[in-house]
Amino acid sequence: MPRKSRFGKDHYGAALLILMGLGALMEGIRYHVGSPNRMGAGFVPVVLGVILALVGVAIAVTAGPDAPPTDELHKPHPPEWRGWFCILGGVVAFVFFGVYGGLVPATFASVFIAALGDRKNTVKNAFWLAMLMVVFGVLIFSYGLRLQLPLFTWG
Repeated sequence: MPRKSRFGKDHYGAALLILMGLGALMEGIRYHVGSPNRMGAGFVPVVLGVILALVGVAIAVTAGPDAPPTDELHKPHPPEWRGWFCILGGVVAFVFFGVYGGLVPATFASVFIAALGDRKNTVKNAFWLAMLMVVFGVLIFSYGLRLQLPLFTWG
């Protein structure tokens, strides 16, 4: 009879997140980190690495042992191709419209297409989510951070 491990999938996933976070942190500190007001090249990797490692720690602390396998839980699920294609399509749309349309059309198209990947979302919900993200994107990236991507551009 195989011995039951007290570590489940969540523990292994948490360990992977912690390792990736520490790796990003170690690589990021090789560059100038700077401060939040004057960010250096290593600032974002260091901050994201710390956040990733902390998320891994939180998952490890809250994770319990794996549930015993049941026939209902272990049935293979078909791949969610709609979600995959919509998320990838959203990224491609952002790149295309970012170059040929600007921040507003790129953000709208990206969020709208990616939101349609969820079968529970309607076109109306995806539209309003995309509109809300455009407003936040313009306020944060254009006015707040003064991002050099124009709001609208043609060509």
